[in-house]
Amino acid sequence: MPINRQSLKQDGFTGFRPLAELDINRIPQKPGIFAVLRPESPGPLNLRPHFLAKSTAGVFKKKDPTLKADVLDDEWVDGADVVYLGKAGPGSKGNRGLRRQIQEFVDFGAGKPPGHWDGRLVWQLAGAKKLVIAWKELPVDQLTLAEAGYHAAFVEEYGRLPFANLVQARVKGN
Repeated sequence: MPINRQSLKQDGFTGFRPLAELDINRIPQKPGIFAVLRPESPGPLNLRPHFLAKSTAGVFKKKDPTLKADVLDDEWVDGADVVYLGKAGPGSKGNRGLRRQIQEFVDFGAGKPPGHWDGRLVWQLAGAKKLVIAWKELPVDQLTLAEAGYHAAFVEEYGRLPFANLVQARVKGN
């Protein structure tokens, strides 16, 4: 199955909101999978991207998330709609989920210190606020398998992970 805007919609993803227009209260609080995609309309993010010299993301454990343009360029996946695929679990206290995970992801891009380092390459794209976010609620016991499946399908289609995914999700035992 190809991993693109159309297949994600067919597979039950909803939202598809530009990051700049995101109303966090419309995102469900339940666990699930989320995707960050390039905008549909023509623009610089639909061509070869321009990378910012300095990431807008927050510093993580005293580490600057900024990478050199050639490293970012090597990670870019030409022709792919999806630039990042992630998951949102319930957390140890059951108070996490999609809303909180996506809020933290957006806050990270706005320079706030993150609780995790995932997806940091997104925040070095010029025009990152035009990127689109979509999500799909899933039961907790399906999260890891779903994330691993989407990653594997993407790799099968493009030969590599989405741009901002640096580690492939795997199911234990595989």
